[in-house]
Amino acid sequence: MKLKISKENKNSAKAENEPKKESLFDTLKTIFYAVLIAVLIRSLLFEPFRIPSGSMYPTLEVGDYLFVSKYSYGYSMHSFPFSLAPIKGRLFEKMPKRGDIVVFKYPKDNRTDFIKRVIGLPGDKIQVSRGRLYINDKEVNREFEGKKILKEYVIRPETYKEYEETLPEGFKHSIWEMSDFENKVDNTPVLTVPEGHYFVMGDNRDRSDDSRVHVGFVPKENLVGKAQIIFFSHNDKGSIFKPWTWLKTIRWSKLLKRLH
Repeated sequence: MKLKISKENKNSAKAENEPKKESLFDTLKTIFYAVLIAVLIRSLLFEPFRIPSGSMYPTLEVGDYLFVSKYSYGYSMHSFPFSLAPIKGRLFEKMPKRGDIVVFKYPKDNRTDFIKRVIGLPGDKIQVSRGRLYINDKEVNREFEGKKILKEYVIRPETYKEYEETLPEGFKHSIWEMSDFENKVDNTPVLTVPEGHYFVMGDNRDRSDDSRVHVGFVPKENLVGKAQIIFFSHNDKGSIFKPWTWLKTIRWSKLLKRLH
């Protein structure tokens, strides 16, 4: 005995076996959730940055790409895209430590991203005299490490003296100096850091616009995050039009390098 399957049942079975077509609404919903997750990660956890200038040599070089942790100092309006969050001050605030490398919004426009090292905390007295850094009237120790020649991303080679500087709490890091007699940056008055602000300097001491020059004191609200790790880095020896040179441009020793 043969079973008869109606045309309606055949069509029903066929429809059940066919994959459902995604509607335009489903597609838009997927895109919305993907963008939302990306914005939350970028705002609350990590944001990538590229180093465009040499103000942080030798620690950070032009061509370095790094992740900045947004949660390290709490959150302000500048933690979010276009600084649109209606936040006054900082939520879950934590103070940076002296020696931290921080990304912040330039106080003059509250828009441009800068990256420097925290040197002065609220209440500190900071001065640079003949190239030597003084914190609270005490000269910061530095040890000569040798001469360095910068050849990448410059018109002509530049020669620097490299020092290991030891901050008051014992934190050590490298700095570069061309000389100790650069007018504006190597000689400043005594500057007292106001409450709720920080004094920042570039590790490339003679080639950095920082709290000694136009940046001034950085309000705590302007902190974006702490530089944590270099995830990619390249020099200027290759060409985008010559694929066979790409591998040679990568600074392999810097990949996934943690910053302190």
